Amino acid sequence: MVTLKQIEEFIASEPIAMVGVSRDPKKFGFMAFKELKEKGLNVIPVNRNASEIHQSKVFPDVKTLPPEVKGLIITTQKSQTADIIREAKLKGLKQIWIQQGAESPEALQELQGTDINYITGQCILMYYKPHSIHKFHRGLKKFFGKYPK
Repeated sequence: MVTLKQIEEFIASEPIAMVGVSRDPKKFGFMAFKELKEKGLNVIPVNRNASEIHQSKVFPDVKTLPPEVKGLIITTQKSQTADIIREAKLKGLKQIWIQQGAESPEALQELQGTDINYITGQCILMYYKPHSIHKFHRGLKKFFGKYPK
């Protein structure tokens, strides 16, 4: 079970890279990146098929990220997540957030027994300065006792 302390530790680990940032403004990877950036999170996009997204320099993969990157948000398809985690481990990243829908048994197995703070089953938008629907969902989680403690 993910704790609120884990979430707070992750958010404090800026700069944070985000793998799966889309060039398509209708996709979650673009919308989440844009929202986090506009709210003030120091977030760096990763997409092997783009050089710039939303006025930000894009890195092609985890291994080419600058050394100051401390955390990683994964918003890719499940089939890619375990490989991304392996790259993150080689890079020495200790903070990983696997966005809802991106987790797989293989990916979780890669993280078990490590000293990596990892978060699964949660939406980053519900915890980093939430507003509108994300604030509402957060309220529902709290009301029904599903909010991390």
